[in-house]
Amino acid sequence: MKFWEFAYQDSWILWFLLVIPVMVIWYVLKLLRGHTTIKTSSLKPFEGIGMGILGKARHGLFVARCLAVACLILVLARPQLDQDSDTFVQEFTEGIDIVIALDISNSMLAQDFKPNRLVASKEVGKEFISDRKNDKIGLVVYGSESFTQCPLTTDKRILLDLFDQVENGMIEGGTAIGMGLATAVNRLRESEAPSKVVILLTDGVNTHGNIHPIAAAEIAKEFGVRVYTIGVGTNGQARFPVGVNPFNGQMEYTYQPVEIDEKTLEEISNITDGKYFRATNKKSLEKVYESIDKLEKQKIETIEFHVDLPEQNFYLLLSALLLLGIEFTLRNSLFKTAP
Repeated sequence: MKFWEFAYQDSWILWFLLVIPVMVIWYVLKLLRGHTTIKTSSLKPFEGIGMGILGKARHGLFVARCLAVACLILVLARPQLDQDSDTFVQEFTEGIDIVIALDISNSMLAQDFKPNRLVASKEVGKEFISDRKNDKIGLVVYGSESFTQCPLTTDKRILLDLFDQVENGMIEGGTAIGMGLATAVNRLRESEAPSKVVILLTDGVNTHGNIHPIAAAEIAKEFGVRVYTIGVGTNGQARFPVGVNPFNGQMEYTYQPVEIDEKTLEEISNITDGKYFRATNKKSLEKVYESIDKLEKQKIETIEFHVDLPEQNFYLLLSALLLLGIEFTLRNSLFKTAP
């Protein structure tokens, strides 16, 4: 509670200030009862006689007593200098460790995403990385095998540069989903973050590698890693590049059916308490990352604590003592009355 420029630790005591108007009422009633009457045949002898300066000043003793009582009540309420608030809030942010496992097989060059699946996935992934300010993020790429493109880091600039360097052809063609997931889990194995996440993105079925995707999911579960799987590809058929025509030097394309092993991807996410998403274009892929972003908000612990500000009761106490001392001295000297 605030009173003047102070904040009071025991503000309930300020209710005792209501005793001041009670004292005033009592004083006024006492003055009225204190008048006596004198029977006289004439008022002429008393003409011109009024209350002198001392008579009026006598009421100042009562004012001093009221002020002294008010000061003592304020002292008991423990006044402190108001600094807007004596409550402070401190936030401790614990980031999440995330590894993005990106399929870079030949099928990621399909053009059902603009300009193709791989470029669109990189662009959306980079936006996601830029928005996760307090997290450590790493990048694993996989085709017929897998490797770590960037270990877990908080340096977003380096991570984004390495993301830009990802391209088709870095790894021999094929899709080793189990290997990609296992490599990502291995990067998180010793993490002490409150939440460990793998975002696994693929557009096909597992065709290579000596680790089955479900076995990799069980490993992820053992290490407390949650896996969000994303199936990338439109429904039906997609336009794929098949090579350069040797006669005219132009890239040739063909339409092939989109085959995504959604059953396996769903099972991976279910085993690890994650979620499966399907993205059929770049816009829907952006929404998938937005959903994951909301599901994996960083843990923010808020601690509220109170700081006891220095109590400002010295001058109030001194004022009360001075007022009581002045009132006592004057009442027993200048304004002393006969018994």
